[in-house]
Amino acid sequence: MKANRLILFVLISCIMSTAALAQRWVGTWTTAQQVVEPHNLPPSPGLSGNSIREIVQLSIGGKTLRLKLSNEYGKQPTEIKAVEIAIAKTSGSSADIVEGTTKSVYFNNKQDVTIAAGEMVVSDPIKYKVGPRENIAITIHYGNCDNKNVTGHPGSRTTSYIAEGNTSDFTNVEKTDHWYNICGIDVVGKKQTRAVAILGNSITDGRGSTTNQQNRWADNLSRSLLKNKATRDVAVLNLGIGGNCVLRGGLGPTGAKRFNRDIMQQEGVKYIIIFEGINDLGGSRNGAETAKGLIEAYTKMIEEAHAKGIKVYGATITPFKGNNYYSPDHEAARSTVNEWIRTCKDLDAVIDFDKTVRNPENTEALQKAFLFENDWLHLNADGYKTMGESIDINLFK
Repeated sequence: MKANRLILFVLISCIMSTAALAQRWVGTWTTAQQVVEPHNLPPSPGLSGNSIREIVQLSIGGKTLRLKLSNEYGKQPTEIKAVEIAIAKTSGSSADIVEGTTKSVYFNNKQDVTIAAGEMVVSDPIKYKVGPRENIAITIHYGNCDNKNVTGHPGSRTTSYIAEGNTSDFTNVEKTDHWYNICGIDVVGKKQTRAVAILGNSITDGRGSTTNQQNRWADNLSRSLLKNKATRDVAVLNLGIGGNCVLRGGLGPTGAKRFNRDIMQQEGVKYIIIFEGINDLGGSRNGAETAKGLIEAYTKMIEEAHAKGIKVYGATITPFKGNNYYSPDHEAARSTVNEWIRTCKDLDAVIDFDKTVRNPENTEALQKAFLFENDWLHLNADGYKTMGESIDINLFK
């Protein structure tokens, strides 16, 4: 009898271990955190003592999820009284949610949580079925917090809604096109579920895309992947920061410094796209030296990723002639970096955005049809659609 019980215990343990291996956390949505600049801080009435509803669009679906909140750049604790999630009726154009879909989020079995300065918190798992490209409303009710040193993502391209007091009534709100404190959503995926994480600047962050339409190039890549049976379990994680540089300067932590936090620490990453460097080149005083530094930084990233079995795809830097970034020296440096990307044997593949969006009659400039506000640097929604759909989905099979 004891022997039979032992055998049964072993069998149950094996079954539970197999089930655990078959399911794992994978990021479905994330955004890179930075210090929110003064002109992008929460408008009156602010966050402290009030409520905010922020809307995000997931890449893949799942039946269990968890929410991540960050106070990385705060100088004092951020008190949160409660958090709820719900299905949003729009991708950001209103604060409306689908009735009956609201669910409370818990942290260590409690509704309230205090995020220490410099820290991040992860919620308890939430049984909540979501579909691919589902719009999720995250409602946060704040206690005391610092309205001046805020962690967030200014380039949300998505409207958030601030209401006075601890409330679920968002009919009278202050609108702001920024995200605050929210930094990621993971889902429990199947064995084959995996993610591609993108390191980028404002072109990846979506400057020039349409507010509340979720049409950055990364969004378009996600939609392409979902259409194919072999790639529909691939999540797309956009870690672009507007004004970001790889080496020094720019907005937010540099690409080199944030690579581990924003890329390597994401759940379920099997592929990385590196698409950065245009701001380094545009602000360079010595193009050849900057190109050398970028190549060295990329090489280190590739080595770190390969050491963990992650594939790395290099994306060529897009043209910027016509913008004040342009000079013959800067263009020569761009050419040097792009040639290295196209011929580098350490990269697992090349995504040639330069070739995709450049003017065939003037290869140092973007196609006019893709220009955003004629700045000759950022693309419009049509340009981002072209970029996203130009990527070979076989790279992710």
